[in-house]
Amino acid sequence: MKSISAFLISVLGLASVALSAPRVGEHDGFTRLVFDLPKSAPFSTAFQAGKFTVKLGTTLKTEQGQLSAAGVTGYRVAGSTVTLGLAPGHTRAKVSVLKADGKQPARLVIDVPSSPDSPVASKTTSSKRVLGQRTPAAVTRPASTRTLTRPKVVIDAGHGGIDPGMTSRWVMEKDVTLDVALRLRELLQARGVAVQLVRSSDRHLSSDKETDLYMRSNMAVTGEVAAYISIHVNAGGPGAQGIETYYFGKPLGGTNRSLAVLENGGGNLGQKLTQKASNMAESTMGDILAQAKLSFSQQLAQKVQYSLLSATGAVNRGVHTDAFYVIRNPKTAAILTEIGFGSHPTEGPKLAEASYRQKIASGIAQALFSFLNVK
Repeated sequence: MKSISAFLISVLGLASVALSAPRVGEHDGFTRLVFDLPKSAPFSTAFQAGKFTVKLGTTLKTEQGQLSAAGVTGYRVAGSTVTLGLAPGHTRAKVSVLKADGKQPARLVIDVPSSPDSPVASKTTSSKRVLGQRTPAAVTRPASTRTLTRPKVVIDAGHGGIDPGMTSRWVMEKDVTLDVALRLRELLQARGVAVQLVRSSDRHLSSDKETDLYMRSNMAVTGEVAAYISIHVNAGGPGAQGIETYYFGKPLGGTNRSLAVLENGGGNLGQKLTQKASNMAESTMGDILAQAKLSFSQQLAQKVQYSLLSATGAVNRGVHTDAFYVIRNPKTAAILTEIGFGSHPTEGPKLAEASYRQKIASGIAQALFSFLNVK
């Protein structure tokens, strides 16, 4: 998670910086513009003729200026409308509204890719392209005169190869997670969602667990990926059952910490990686990029959790934050879901059934369709 490396407000022709002028930061792969808002508000977005427009449910002071940043040539604020001038070949952006948190006011955050779109896409800038609202990726709707930008999802089937994960008399975690991931890929691709699997067979990425986890999480550090989901199977005492979903953040205390330690490799390594991830969670709480990611991750986690409950009828163990190493690096919505307890005398046998795994895959898919605004 990279902190904003440089804030530069370049407003030409103005004697002073108005409150509605943006803070501008250039990152690896994108330019971020942050507008302070009087309050949190709903929004809609559109692109037409080189201009990206955000319509807000609140009013700002009128202001405009030129900008010198990758992908952006200028901005204009008028009433409830914020308009960005995009450089040639740029046709998309990501938008979010962050709530006031005591230290900062509500903010409108707009991320514009540093590099232009493909030559084919840039030829369509004269036609209107409506982008998905409140999602971390720009999703265009199909039309004969425009190029469709497909959302991309990375699916991590937990464990694999030399690392079996949890094992019980009914299931082995690495087998269940891979089967669910393959089923989920099929469902997503059938609706036009691009999918990248961390693994498509029984294998590990590295025999070194820390390297393995790093390689998994590093598959979603670019702006191309709209969501990252890591699938796992839980273990516990004979009475423990149900589904729980996590997004990266402040670690849980008490006995629940053992889950993060276990998924982070167990033993001394698990303790080490959990502490490293915990330190990162603490240090990034004030970073606006981290806040945007956590906001999207929380939305995705909630959608996945309740969609899984609806599909399976499983016990609800809730949505939580914790320091899972595999979801600390993705610079997009990233979650880890524990789809059930393989150690439970009822849930374990269910997880061994193909029909139940299909229900799990369907539940996750429906949540992703909703999150990505895929019709």
